[in-house]
Amino acid sequence: MASNIGNFFRRSLRRSSRKEGKQEAPAAESNSSRALQGKAGDRSSVLYSAGQFFFEYLVVVSLKKTSDGRYEPKITYQFPKRENLLRGQKEEEERLLQAIPLFCFPDGNNWAPVTDFTSETFSFVLTNVDGSRKIGYCRRLLPSGRGVRLPEVFCIISCLGCFGLFSKILDEVEKRRQISMAVIYPFMQGLRESPFPAPGKTVTIKSFIPESGTELIELTRPLDAHLEHVEFQALLQRLSPDLILHIFASAVLERRLIFLAEELSVLSQCIHAVAALLYPFTWAHTYIPVVPECLLDTVCCPTPFMVGIQMRHLERVLDQPMEEALIVDLCKGKIIRAVGDEEEILPIKLQNEMLTSLNRHNNNNNVHTPEQVNTLVSEAFVQFFVRIVGHYASHIKWNKNGPGTFQERAFCKAIASKTNRKFVKKFVKTNMFSLFIEDAEKSRIPQEVYFQQKITEYHEQKKHRRDS
Repeated sequence: MASNIGNFFRRSLRRSSRKEGKQEAPAAESNSSRALQGKAGDRSSVLYSAGQFFFEYLVVVSLKKTSDGRYEPKITYQFPKRENLLRGQKEEEERLLQAIPLFCFPDGNNWAPVTDFTSETFSFVLTNVDGSRKIGYCRRLLPSGRGVRLPEVFCIISCLGCFGLFSKILDEVEKRRQISMAVIYPFMQGLRESPFPAPGKTVTIKSFIPESGTELIELTRPLDAHLEHVEFQALLQRLSPDLILHIFASAVLERRLIFLAEELSVLSQCIHAVAALLYPFTWAHTYIPVVPECLLDTVCCPTPFMVGIQMRHLERVLDQPMEEALIVDLCKGKIIRAVGDEEEILPIKLQNEMLTSLNRHNNNNNVHTPEQVNTLVSEAFVQFFVRIVGHYASHIKWNKNGPGTFQERAFCKAIASKTNRKFVKKFVKTNMFSLFIEDAEKSRIPQEVYFQQKITEYHEQKKHRRDS
């Protein structure tokens, strides 16, 4: 199974990525080989709208012994069981269910039964051939019982990005698992029948637990929807502000980034945090928060990628014939390998302003809640993009009855600062900027409302300073 899924990914990674708003036709290959890519889709590929189902599947992945004495992950429970699917839907489901075990146990098959195991929470992302993304929210734990046991993974598959909310759902699943698998089903059924709440709103799930009675579980979405799949604290605890800016600079120019840590939760949290720093832009290339062992040669991919790899595979990674990449050690908080120009990518004045903002947070580390940390960190990076490209809408020429056309040359020329203009001339060639502008050209109504709000505030503040 692992080799088949590995072939799916390797073939998809070799295809040319989108550049300057154009996409090369994919090589002739079967749908199955293109179905699950470790690559982000278009900007609308992860849906956040209210009223949807919370999740598509809950699966339990257990380790089963093979004839050679090793263990292979297998799905042993699935809810719901979908019936009467069309042929294409059934094939897509089969490919999805084949891939899930590999990402629930990405650390290989050298397991042994244990008596003690600290549960861990992590996530992964799968991208379908049509660009739609599915997120797997995982809780790996040791089933209740006596004697030695093998860990199992409860994995919720959803197209909705909200790490904090699904972490709370997994807390409830784990609590019920300690009683009986039978208690999990009615809880998940109640969840599936409840609409996904709008930002800032709460949905209440009724759930019966033997000997405890009926419980009311409240699930609330953050008011700021663009921050609901991120925990910046995880990044700040492991990396200095200077290193975070070096990583951000590399990501903005869509380079190859490799993150190393032993814990799956650290890898997934930190990579999601780095991707979130790019808001209102979206990483549009290979994106695998936790790379399964059989896909380690992903790092040989010549196109941009952002991947997380367990520290135990460091030597194998360094031995790969890879092109230039930024390799970050999240355990020791240092960069193992760099291109060398990371300090010179961002305009120095704006870079220093972001550094001051991040250092201010570090000096007051104990007085902020996780939500406040997310807001403070996000604000620093959003302001960078406001200052750099906040005038983009003024350079979209609108047709009377059709879409607009972005005037790139005039847009760059309008930037007064030479250092800012030098950076922007590189940035406008990235996929993330092209995708952002494509969306902006479709409608006069801005897609990223929060970003537009920050642009408006910035211009109002500038006008107020001029008038005062």
